[in-house]
Amino acid sequence: MSKNVSWDAQGNWEAKGDWGTRDSAGKKLDLVHWQNRLDALRAKHHVPAASLAVLVDGTVHELASGMLHRGTGVTATTDSVYQMGSIAKIYTATLIMRLVESGRLDLDAPVVDVLPEFSVADPQATRTITTRQLLSHTSGLTCDFTYDSGRGDDCLAKYVEAAKDVALDCPPGTAISYSSIGYNVLGRIIEVVTGQVWDEALKDLLLTPLGLTHTMTLPEEALRFRAAMGHLGEPGQDPDPAPSWDLMPRSAGPYGRVIATAGDLARLARMHLAGGVAEDGTRVLSEESVALMQRRVVDCPDKWTVSADGWGLGWTLYDWNGVQGYGHDGASIGQYGYLRVVPTAGVAVALLTNGGGARELYAALYRELLAELAGVTMPAPFVPPATPPVVDWAPLVGTYRREGVVITVTERDGAGHAVYEFVDGMKDFSEPLDIDLIPVTETVFAGTGVGAAFSEDYMPVVFSTLEDGTACVYVGMRCGPKVA
Repeated sequence: MSKNVSWDAQGNWEAKGDWGTRDSAGKKLDLVHWQNRLDALRAKHHVPAASLAVLVDGTVHELASGMLHRGTGVTATTDSVYQMGSIAKIYTATLIMRLVESGRLDLDAPVVDVLPEFSVADPQATRTITTRQLLSHTSGLTCDFTYDSGRGDDCLAKYVEAAKDVALDCPPGTAISYSSIGYNVLGRIIEVVTGQVWDEALKDLLLTPLGLTHTMTLPEEALRFRAAMGHLGEPGQDPDPAPSWDLMPRSAGPYGRVIATAGDLARLARMHLAGGVAEDGTRVLSEESVALMQRRVVDCPDKWTVSADGWGLGWTLYDWNGVQGYGHDGASIGQYGYLRVVPTAGVAVALLTNGGGARELYAALYRELLAELAGVTMPAPFVPPATPPVVDWAPLVGTYRREGVVITVTERDGAGHAVYEFVDGMKDFSEPLDIDLIPVTETVFAGTGVGAAFSEDYMPVVFSTLEDGTACVYVGMRCGPKVA
């Protein structure tokens, strides 16, 4: 059951259904107020379009605002679809759990038991990496391995083959390091176990049972709907349409390409909130599998980049001053998505956007929404203190490296500085980034000049130590071990 807001031919929003509902605490959900806040905050932060879905008391309410494409003037509607980037990982994780509970897959068996062709640069790690570790980003597999394996149904098999020699970020099972490679391996596991390509398995095992008619994986499928165009530009200005609608190859699907409406994303969250049962009563997952996905596997040294306190099996886990939640963020070229779920309140909020200050829009809107609907106090923006602490830079200075990236940390006149350089297959991705490091604590720093894609004002740069004593630095939730 949904309550919708759409746009008329003149671009004005209009209601579909009852504009007053009551949440589980008995408070009226004022959709006119939230439409006005969405409109105002979207305009303030130069976001061309945004779609918002709020699940409360078992009902999904959908709002839309702005333009899907500033070049064509096409307005956003509640049935508009957006690229959701890494939110795709939740779909892949849910598929894996369906296979586990059916007895077709063992979470703790080595991946090579299912994929004999799977290997990484470390032979010992090849023998020990498990599906559970892939789901929780504790496999040690790195993130930024870009490889276009074509448009064929064999694209995931080719991707896994091409990733064989990629170095690990850290030894398996010792720490978290956000990994897109790991989720592509999971996608290939799904293909081998089901005998279907990942896209078809997703449809048959998840989208169809949930009735998600506005969720898809391929560009040609998105063309059936009003599809959002990503926008790029300087902070504080209206962005322009991106040069391409999508730069990701087909093989990016399991980690980065599910396309959907905000309402369909909220309906996926509803199934998890309902203990694995779809809206029509169809059981998609067992209660045990749903609970296991939300159980903390690992803590996160970097608690700011994606607001993560820990990670479960697929889900990012949050602790808002004692109120527990889960969700995921996602990004593609100029499109950004945010999902937050508060199980004690039965609330889920999904926001999909197409550029501009999307992170700032999310932060402002969710602080208000989750406070009113779920009693959640979200953390303040990540910024350095007015008086930064004095830091001993000696143990932090050095060179840190992971696949595709070298981070060089130096100290000049008591101030820290980092150069974030793309190398190897990533060398043409961007010019090196020069980052001033402003101390927040002795190991946590606010990095300047990176932009607001993953933070509202500053990029968190977090120094930590692996179980074997190796120093490392986290940037963008990726672990870079110290090599010199």
